[in-house]
Amino acid sequence: MISPNKKVLITCNNWFFAPDGAQYRAVFGTVSAICDDKETLGISTNRGSTNWYVRVGNVTIAGCQIQYVVETDICYLGAVNEQHRIDATGEYTWGLRNSTIYDADQQRVEA
Repeated sequence: MISPNKKVLITCNNWFFAPDGAQYRAVFGTVSAICDDKETLGISTNRGSTNWYVRVGNVTIAGCQIQYVVETDICYLGAVNEQHRIDATGEYTWGLRNSTIYDADQQRVEA
């Protein structure tokens, strides 16, 4: 069950842009609310749209985009070593990529 004030890792169905401008596939942070469409959008949607949302840190996720929810107090947000295809010959190499998990509780300072 998704509950307010619990830390969660939510995997989304699709990539999304976070407030920092980067793309992510999951969100880690503290649930602040579970809201309906009227609270979130200011309007009531029809049956062709999602009608519930989850606020995690500084991100709001549409219920229809949630794939998995894990309640956890810790989450690795660092770079990940993974294999990359480097050219059409099919050669692969290992390299670091940034995390695909957005830290929604992180405080950001604008320059």
